[in-house]
Amino acid sequence: MSIRGGQAIELGRSGVGGPTIVETKGVSVALTDEVAEPEPTEAEDGATAPDTIIALEELSVFYGDFRAVRDVGFDIGQHEITALIGPSGCGKSTVLRCINRMNDLIDIARVEGSVTYHGVDLYGPQVDPVEVRRRIGMVFQKPNPFPKSIYDNVAYGPKIAGRKAGLDEVVEESLVKAALWDEVKDRLKDSALGLSGGQQQRLCIARALASNPDVLLMDEPCSALDPIATGRIEELLLGLKSEYSVVIVTHNMQQAARISDRTAFFTAEPDPSSDRRTGLLVEFDETGTIFATPSDERTEHYVTGRYG
Repeated sequence: MSIRGGQAIELGRSGVGGPTIVETKGVSVALTDEVAEPEPTEAEDGATAPDTIIALEELSVFYGDFRAVRDVGFDIGQHEITALIGPSGCGKSTVLRCINRMNDLIDIARVEGSVTYHGVDLYGPQVDPVEVRRRIGMVFQKPNPFPKSIYDNVAYGPKIAGRKAGLDEVVEESLVKAALWDEVKDRLKDSALGLSGGQQQRLCIARALASNPDVLLMDEPCSALDPIATGRIEELLLGLKSEYSVVIVTHNMQQAARISDRTAFFTAEPDPSSDRRTGLLVEFDETGTIFATPSDERTEHYVTGRYG
């Protein structure tokens, strides 16, 4: 979601109740439940901590009767990069997909606990999950451009939202933010499938930005890229956090250490009734603390390479 530029937003389902208008950082925002203005909090060192934009509390995810993730809770700060790290199968991507309700697309998935955005319960009955996904964008592990032109890929979101005017400006602005404009400005009508892997991933980021989100979710966005393309994406994310909040799942601990402000470490525990494992959050803190002086031995063992 964007609360920039004086735009009002609404997450409600059409025809269900009326939106509540609140002021968030001086901008009118239309939501469906009461929203509390975030209060600045004091960090342990006395510095002012960033406002919380998304909060997870006692979050558990079930696939049928199996609990894949249990009791996860942490806050995502505004204009920060939050990294989710941990071994394969610990629930990082599952938790990420809960933030914009992508797990709703899995028939047997069920979510317990709460995910709030500016104080609004994103799983509330009046909240439209499609609108949530537009306001909380997502970029996937493998670049997935549409079999359309570069221009049409970026313009896709605004077009389906009903926008007709100013598409050229939206496309250019989004490609500039994704650090791709200079490379494609003379071939916008060419197929996006002709771009390199790194360019395709930046195009997918531009496509997400074109819908004017407030938060970007990144599910291992560099895992299929070479080191040079990975470096471009990392530089891009560091630049984007001045306007957006970013949550990134990564298996690359060096990447988490390089670009994130806060890090959540997950692990998995055996399910005594089956051979499957349930993910859980072990520790969440500033990234420097997680990698230098973690409070849990399991975190230390993971970040020092003793397992995982």
